Amino acid sequence: MTLNLGRRRFFAASAAGLVTSGLSAKVLASEDNSIQWDKTVNFLIVGTGFAGLAGALEAHYQGMKNILVIEKMPTPGGNSIINGGAISAAGTSMQRKLGIEDSPDLMFKDIMHHGGHINHPELARKIADESVANYEWLKNEIGVHFSSVYYHGGHSVKRSHGVEEKCGAGFINPMLAKCKEFNIPIRLNSKVVDLITNEKGCVLGVRVETHYRNEKGKGTGFENIRSLHGVLIASGGFSQNVQMRMSHDPRLTKVFGSTNHAGATGEMIRLAQRKGANTIHMDWIQLGPWTSPDEKGFGKAPLFVESLVGYGCMVDIKTGKRFFKETGNRKERADAIVALGHPALIYAGEANVKNQVPKTMSAEMLETSIKNGVIGKFDTLKQMADFYHIPYEVLEKQNERMNSFLKTKQDPDLGCKFFPDSLPNNKGPFYAVRLWPRVHHTMGGLEINDKAQVIDVDGKPIAGLYAAGEVTGGVHGMVRLGTVAVADCMIIGRTAARTAASFKGC
Repeated sequence: MTLNLGRRRFFAASAAGLVTSGLSAKVLASEDNSIQWDKTVNFLIVGTGFAGLAGALEAHYQGMKNILVIEKMPTPGGNSIINGGAISAAGTSMQRKLGIEDSPDLMFKDIMHHGGHINHPELARKIADESVANYEWLKNEIGVHFSSVYYHGGHSVKRSHGVEEKCGAGFINPMLAKCKEFNIPIRLNSKVVDLITNEKGCVLGVRVETHYRNEKGKGTGFENIRSLHGVLIASGGFSQNVQMRMSHDPRLTKVFGSTNHAGATGEMIRLAQRKGANTIHMDWIQLGPWTSPDEKGFGKAPLFVESLVGYGCMVDIKTGKRFFKETGNRKERADAIVALGHPALIYAGEANVKNQVPKTMSAEMLETSIKNGVIGKFDTLKQMADFYHIPYEVLEKQNERMNSFLKTKQDPDLGCKFFPDSLPNNKGPFYAVRLWPRVHHTMGGLEINDKAQVIDVDGKPIAGLYAAGEVTGGVHGMVRLGTVAVADCMIIGRTAARTAASFKGC
């Protein structure tokens, strides 16, 4: 058996101070005695976002014991806990109550169409087909509280199911609570530095840097963790790794910030590549078209902006004219804004803001964003134009024309999609947000099959290695539609757990 530990080989170091389990420091009889396992678990998950926690919980429901989740950051949740707080599902009872006709077939069609049909169809089909069952699982088993259904650009219908908390914590906190209830430990500040394989390439476990401090110095030691049913990589994408993203898209320099948390640096993709894993779609990196230069990170602007897609008016600040349809998908809108070379503006009148924004933002979020200057509030259209230095006469004419489209529900200029409750923006106060894209989601990553097994460069599954969420590629193709990734993470994470439960070992 070969022990793959990078350049440094780790042998029988003292287990004192590293042992954290009654199974620790056990050398399995069937393995080479040169490997000292400091801890043995049945199932190991790397990452505490949607995919990782869903995988951990499903493993419990599959009857697995001794599950361990590790996280390199000092707090759990990753990007998931700060996301917009909604999940796609096609054909739910919430939709039916609102008169929304939807189906897995329509959701699959939308995912494939906006993905440019370079999506792996079996994965996209799986997400669409299992979306309602996953929604019901979250609601009935995990205790997630849903409050609204709204629209994200590119979808055919409203299918984004928002949580009461108006952010990803509405999913993550109930999932963390369930992990605690089921005695599933979550170890923070634990960074995987290598995947340990045998001579057949089967993944036996991981080497972890303990007490890792993320760019504040190295950890306090190393630990080898054996996982009998394999390892699930659910560590997210690489939007915060400028060098890595520029390798695939040289345009994405540090000039473009990111909505992601600091830990989205993609090292687990590289570690898996060293073990022969294949990657796909790595150069399809999504910019969020709803971020604002008036705040950092993901912020609150996306919650406001997405609620007004199909209700508000997006204009070029320099000309006062619309330049792209407001209901375009994320790539289309982001590319159009970047092509301007300067921030754009989206705005809406009081009626649309009052009716739509509460679906995605609490009253406190809205007021705080106004106070912080992220959202501008103006009594008249003239005040708004003067504040942002927009040619008022042009803007006034554009607003009148857009209002006529909102009344007729037809846009002969740009083809924007409108809804039955879309209202003209003809009465103040007017609310506005400046827009400039940030790197948001890496659609590419490790190749997987529909069992969540990682595929090697020869097209074969790597035994004992699974992946789910943004660390993978294939589901979204060229463009990820809003809130589909949340479903992707959870459905594939749960699939990985079911596959691992039947794994017979290396």
